[in-house]
Amino acid sequence: ERERRWKTGLFVNNEWQDAASKKTFPTVSPATGEVIGRVAEGDRADVDRAVKAAREAFRLGSPWRRMDASERGRLLNRLADLVERDRVYLASLETLDNGKPFQESYALDLDEVIKVYRYFAGWADKWQGKTIPMDGEHFCFTRHEPVGLCGQIIPWNFPLVMQGWKLAPALATGNTVVMKVAEQTPLSALYLAFLIKEAGFPPRGGEHHHRLRPNGWCSHRGPPDPEGAGWEEPQHRVGRRGHGPRRGACHEALFFNMGQCCCAGSRTFVEESIYDEFLERTVEKAKQRRVGNPFELDTQQGPQVDKEQFERILSYIRLGQKEGAKLLCGGERFGERGFFIKPTVFGGVQDDMRIAREEIFGPVQPLFKFKKMEEVIERANNTRYGLAAAVFTQDLDKAMYFTQALQAGTVWVNTYNIVTCHTPFGGFKESGNGRELGEDRLKAYTEVKTVTIKIPQKNS
Repeated sequence: ERERRWKTGLFVNNEWQDAASKKTFPTVSPATGEVIGRVAEGDRADVDRAVKAAREAFRLGSPWRRMDASERGRLLNRLADLVERDRVYLASLETLDNGKPFQESYALDLDEVIKVYRYFAGWADKWQGKTIPMDGEHFCFTRHEPVGLCGQIIPWNFPLVMQGWKLAPALATGNTVVMKVAEQTPLSALYLAFLIKEAGFPPRGGEHHHRLRPNGWCSHRGPPDPEGAGWEEPQHRVGRRGHGPRRGACHEALFFNMGQCCCAGSRTFVEESIYDEFLERTVEKAKQRRVGNPFELDTQQGPQVDKEQFERILSYIRLGQKEGAKLLCGGERFGERGFFIKPTVFGGVQDDMRIAREEIFGPVQPLFKFKKMEEVIERANNTRYGLAAAVFTQDLDKAMYFTQALQAGTVWVNTYNIVTCHTPFGGFKESGNGRELGEDRLKAYTEVKTVTIKIPQKNS
């Protein structure tokens, strides 16, 4: 019954609405290339309507502004409970629309979604100001106040997770939101909008749109999202020493989520002494990776998200061959329909090749050889980006040296892709401003107000 009550329109003021133009666009299953359904296409008039509703919700004296912080926390916990209740359905929508294996949607993504709403629910009534001693007969304290209306744009590679990363801290701190979800993957985010209403959030708090024309979105001014422009084309690097499980970690660092991760390990540097063996085992593991129907539980790799990404990745594979890199496995589509690509490994990659310097965002792993630690650090840092990096070594001194020398917002040691709602996540250089997650994220959604009061006399 619940599944029949949500729609694929625009979610504004806690109601489903058609686009002002009545236009719709198709959302396509990447596993088959077939149309799943049609979703409302917003334009400037729809953005104006959503912004007006969100600003009204933030009006002084509105139910949302008067709500106790502890009540905001209870609403977010209630939303987490509803996500947990409908976990199978949400994971199915995510896999249908995005193509990622169902077991990952259910066990990894939905687990993170539930945790992130509960984590920021806990912060709702604990983001506190300070009492500050002052000279003279004055009393001073600070308040953390919401910035107001937040415009948020989320990507298609982790739709529900990214929605939670943005929505949870914004609502926990008392803001209102107009969110543009990815047009490639709108379905799970729309169902979560339905759950927001069921959880009891007041109208006008969280508005959801899908495809929008740029002039409609950019015509409204508001507080900047510190991480909003930061995740395109990051480069990551793994200085590698050892065998066994570390090869598997290097494999998953790239191929997890079909290579569609902002922090994918897209450059794998291997010490010269073990390069040949590592290369052989890496190719063997890539060939063994199970590609296919994302709803089958033994599938490890589903399709790329859409035809555009599929063709873009294949073009990079052709480019790598043209540049002189050695194609060791994969390099072509898998199957006759859908947007599947065989796991691909390149050897003999040089630092100046485009497949080394540009983000492919797919299941393509370039391998590099290095001799000395100082050399690989310099090569690893020779990029405009710096979201994440990792080092695999049994030498603790080397590990600590790498963590300090690598120019990246996150450095993993003997592991990869460990991101939790408790820890800040963001990049150096052109990989973003500010941080997602953790206590640091709350700073982006609040302003600090200093209040100073004249008092008759000092008692202490």
